[in-house]
Amino acid sequence: MRSLLLGYGLFASALIIGSCLLYFIIMLLSRRTVLATIQSAAYSRFRELGHSAYTPPVSVLVPAYNEELTVLESVRSLLSLDYPGYEVIVVNDGSKDGTLQVLIEAFGLQPSSVSGYRRTLRSRTIRQAYRSPLHPRLLVIDKDNGGKADALNAGINVSRYPLIATVDADSMLEKDALLRLVRTYMENPEEHIAVGGNVRIANGSTIEHGMVRKSRMPRRWLPAIQSVEYARSFLGGRIGWSALNGLTIISGAFGLFRKDRLIEVGGYEPGCPGEDMNVVLKLHKRMLDLGLPYSIVFCPDAVCWTQAPDTLEVLASQRRRWMRGSLWNLAAFRSMLFIPKYKTIGFLSLPYTIIYETLGPYLRLTGFLALVGYCLFDMTNWPILAMFIAVNALVGLVFTCGALLIDEMAFRRSPAGKDLAKTIVCSLLMAVGYDQLQALWKLTGQWEYVRKSDAWGNMVRTSWQEGADSSATSPAAAAKSGKQSQTAKAPAV
Repeated sequence: MRSLLLGYGLFASALIIGSCLLYFIIMLLSRRTVLATIQSAAYSRFRELGHSAYTPPVSVLVPAYNEELTVLESVRSLLSLDYPGYEVIVVNDGSKDGTLQVLIEAFGLQPSSVSGYRRTLRSRTIRQAYRSPLHPRLLVIDKDNGGKADALNAGINVSRYPLIATVDADSMLEKDALLRLVRTYMENPEEHIAVGGNVRIANGSTIEHGMVRKSRMPRRWLPAIQSVEYARSFLGGRIGWSALNGLTIISGAFGLFRKDRLIEVGGYEPGCPGEDMNVVLKLHKRMLDLGLPYSIVFCPDAVCWTQAPDTLEVLASQRRRWMRGSLWNLAAFRSMLFIPKYKTIGFLSLPYTIIYETLGPYLRLTGFLALVGYCLFDMTNWPILAMFIAVNALVGLVFTCGALLIDEMAFRRSPAGKDLAKTIVCSLLMAVGYDQLQALWKLTGQWEYVRKSDAWGNMVRTSWQEGADSSATSPAAAAKSGKQSQTAKAPAV
């Protein structure tokens, strides 16, 4: 038994060291990419794109299910974007609350027909279309409930333009976010088939007229920890994966796609709990199967603000769903593993997801059991154990500081004063409590996947007007739960 425990300790240590080294390399790639972005921006004339006739038009799709508390501010932010040619298509996916009614009242919507509608992708029946005489860019579609993927497919069917941007109904874009995303696309429009935006947590920030006027660290600890988590993921991770053309996901909160490529792969997958990951992997597979040059890239300066769950119950539900989505997609694309033609995706991205994201929770669980065994067999060296815990926390802090450094170098957005101190504390708390909860939620999510559970979970929304840290919610929003066909969700990290 002693030799077994010792062997496990060496194995677990090797995996942890390997994970840290890989993440450190990814962060170095992120830094190099950001420096190149800064140099490019110094000579960029992207502001001129906002007034250029050559800027490609974009159809912005907003799937909405029971989003009466957040949808108005989200649509207002989209209608005020600095972009020359675009349309905003809100797809009401059979909401049971007042989502459609608040849109009709706020924007003076009137029943209308949909010109140029083509049922290219399968989707549920469209009941009625609405347009606003005051806002000609806005089109609202009311359809039977079919889920977020189905709503996005319906939006693609009614869209008029060659580029598709997807935005969650509980999210808001900065005024130049779409312009920055399209600028990245226009750097190589033939090969850049999808571009992901940067998602930040808006809880605790000052929001007026669909815009984040002043960003602050969330006052509540749970959203604050998620804010640090998002910074690590997007700034410390996705920039580097993008440099390797190894992104496995573009957050559903904000992304840009070539419409023709989306249609080629059949659009979004109805019934998939991780539709944003699924469509990106389908695009990778399609392009690699055809042997065509392509890139799926990340644009860190195109910022989308979203609400983060502020209770453990809602956060747990969200993370269990993310894990079910990961397993669903890993099973669907397992044929890409270790096949030479699938390059980075087959040899690095998917194996990394399997080892460190899917099997990681088991490592934490068995690590705890091993610790009990070490104590029973008197194999525990407490000073070494304390040092290991401290090093684990410090490694997380290094990654957090790396993300903050990238943020400051490129975008001058890093927190200062009390917010900086809270960021550091949150980073340390992640190592001594939050990560263990994450492991538990992932294990539960895997069990739900085995049981074929399709529960969407409780995603309680808070009105932007009441402040992102307010707990006031409508009865309809509080009751939001049930099947996968519900489209309200927080973005995947």
